[in-house]
Amino acid sequence: MTPTNLALHRSLEDLFHGRWQALRSPLPWTPGFDPRGAAIRQAAWQVAPLPDELQTRWVEQLVEASQTAALEQALTAKPDALVVDFDDTFSPTAANLQAGYANLVQLRGRSTPLVMLRPRPLYMEEANGACASLHDLAVFVEACPERETLYVYLPKLEFPAEAEFWNDLLTQTERQFGRALYSIRVCLQIETLPAAFYADELLYALRHRAFGLNAGRWDYVFSAIKWLGQDPSFCFPERGELHMGQPSMRAYEQQLARVCARRGAQAIGGTAALAPDLHHPELALALVRADKEREASQGYVAAWAGLPGLIPTVRAVFQSPPPVSRPPPMTEQQVAAELLAFPRAQAVPLPAVREAIDISVTYFRAWLAGHGVIVRQGRVEDTATAELARTQLWQWVHHCLPLDTGEALTPERFEALLLEGADPQEPAARLLRALVHSPTCPAFFPAVARTLQEVPST
Repeated sequence: MTPTNLALHRSLEDLFHGRWQALRSPLPWTPGFDPRGAAIRQAAWQVAPLPDELQTRWVEQLVEASQTAALEQALTAKPDALVVDFDDTFSPTAANLQAGYANLVQLRGRSTPLVMLRPRPLYMEEANGACASLHDLAVFVEACPERETLYVYLPKLEFPAEAEFWNDLLTQTERQFGRALYSIRVCLQIETLPAAFYADELLYALRHRAFGLNAGRWDYVFSAIKWLGQDPSFCFPERGELHMGQPSMRAYEQQLARVCARRGAQAIGGTAALAPDLHHPELALALVRADKEREASQGYVAAWAGLPGLIPTVRAVFQSPPPVSRPPPMTEQQVAAELLAFPRAQAVPLPAVREAIDISVTYFRAWLAGHGVIVRQGRVEDTATAELARTQLWQWVHHCLPLDTGEALTPERFEALLLEGADPQEPAARLLRALVHSPTCPAFFPAVARTLQEVPST
């Protein structure tokens, strides 16, 4: 960034630092629809008309911002849009940030694909305590001065105040960078449990610039465990049982589709994150196709591809979608009941515990070393799946859930299982131990990792 733009960045930081800090304080919340937002939910309003260039966009490639080689592969694969990611696939080291910002500059002047940004979420801060989201946004706007419309995904939203903050920040950013009002359009990621209930209110706060809602299933389940996990009656089963065939997950998917249909917004599907076997890709591609066909049948118009090889499969589904059967209208009481009808575990298989430990430790090792996305056993693992694994471990240990062997998953049993595959002194194991043994479920692991030197090593 030039000194002039650094001055603009500091000006934005000065204007919004106090509000941003206030948003980071935890809020009490009771799961359900907020009566204070009833007028917004009941009123007939729609988002601003969608730009034409979004109407023929069926597949978006998610690319970790700092990985230049992955970026080049994605461009070669020709997705309809490219989401440059500073969130779930990104490890925010100083070197990665520098490389990510350089890659944004390299994309300047490209007419295709559409370049989109997913900045770091609002909970993250720079080394100097500044707002990381604001910094990523300012660099993106500076890097794309020729673009009439810019597109940004807003991650980890929970409450309307966050959407209001983003709207004001985007408006001021447009003003200070000399852009037209509402020329920065956004897609809201509905990847937290509160956001599923506040979807209308979040969209309303950004209605002049929002173009859609995006589903993020693993972050969503992770969020549900954070909000409900203290209650032993909400003891979640292993990851394999938290598939989209579960009634609660179908309800989540339908809630987004229902809100988008009423508000004139696009419903954007989740990430296709399977890594097909190079010699026998048919099974993985069939699973991806079925997943996207289910989304398309409910009115979703596009989805993300986690790897370039999945682009043709995802595009084919949304380019020629199956007949759409919109989710039926329901009362808020019915929607709330379905959203909260998560499957509940009476016990957990020992292999599932070992799997969650291995996912957590393996990913934390990579993340701490500067690698924000890995492929493990045919699946793309990122911050979202690691967050899910470690919160499941926290809940199972917190409630001493029975194992299928008959013993309880006590803190001591967890420690013994951790020792099977990790050195307890290594940073990844120390981080997992701190997360699992916390009296309450930590909100986000990167925030704990920032203070890793304070985590006891024994």
